[in-house]
Amino acid sequence: MPSPIQASSLLLMSPEDNCLIARLDLPAGTVVLIDGRDVAMPEHVRLGHKVARRALQPGDKVLRYGALIGTVSAPVAIGAHVHTHNLDSDYIPTYTLDQDGHHFIGNPSK
Repeated sequence: MPSPIQASSLLLMSPEDNCLIARLDLPAGTVVLIDGRDVAMPEHVRLGHKVARRALQPGDKVLRYGALIGTVSAPVAIGAHVHTHNLDSDYIPTYTLDQDGHHFIGNPSK
């Protein structure tokens, strides 16, 4: 079995997060350390993408930066890529833009 990549290959943004951020490309089969445990990456995960810190089930909420970012839509193994194929976004729009890309208040048709 290959030696584990240093823990710095995955970044924990907040202690309550259940996902980690890849700090480099992690090919399938690469062994990483997640919470003190050696985990073989089940699939390739690109730099900057999310990795499951623990096994996740449909309906589980995903936290990054300590904030809710989405709901799991399919089972996710520890170390697996967390992305649009298994995560539904829970982002709520905070503003609306008119056709010119400017903020508007009220009815955009006026």
